[in-house]
Amino acid sequence: MMQHIKPALFMLLFFTVLTGIAYPLLVTFGAQILFPAQANGSLIVNDKHTLGSELIGQSFTRPEYFWGRPSATSSSAYNAAASSGSNLGPSNPNLRELVQQRIKVLRELDPSNTQPIPVDLVTASASGLDPHISSAAVLFQLNRVAAVRHLPLDKIEALVTQCTEARQLGVLGEPRVNILRLNLALDNRRSCLE
Repeated sequence: MMQHIKPALFMLLFFTVLTGIAYPLLVTFGAQILFPAQANGSLIVNDKHTLGSELIGQSFTRPEYFWGRPSATSSSAYNAAASSGSNLGPSNPNLRELVQQRIKVLRELDPSNTQPIPVDLVTASASGLDPHISSAAVLFQLNRVAAVRHLPLDKIEALVTQCTEARQLGVLGEPRVNILRLNLALDNRRSCLE
């Protein structure tokens, strides 16, 4: 019996060290060397202060900022620890009520805007943490932000164009805008890429 237990324990120890210690260390150090920004959460840092991550949306509710997608994460918007969708289907009356409330807020904030409201401004993403919105959703908010900030529309349009990310590999997805980067660029009146 001992002749079977001894090799089994040796294999258990060997594979525990290999897959539980050596492999994770190799992947961690490799990521830190090859992709340090991504390995550390794609954080946006300004003057040694972490402002957020490019990968997790943030709640902007003041009218001088572009707003992102609504978040479906718990009671605290954009709570990364509670990433989940709302699980409300299109026939659910609660979803319809939420969407109508969001439409009402957007219309009250900018009553002169008669454009159709892009769907990503009134519905949450699957994770509830989406940091991007479509170009159409940004353009829908353009007049409001320009008016509240007392800035020429063409200056903000140029900044939006600069902050718009193209399709991945030229064909995947749609052009999109990272709201945190756009709002930071708007506050600092500088490039989205800085």
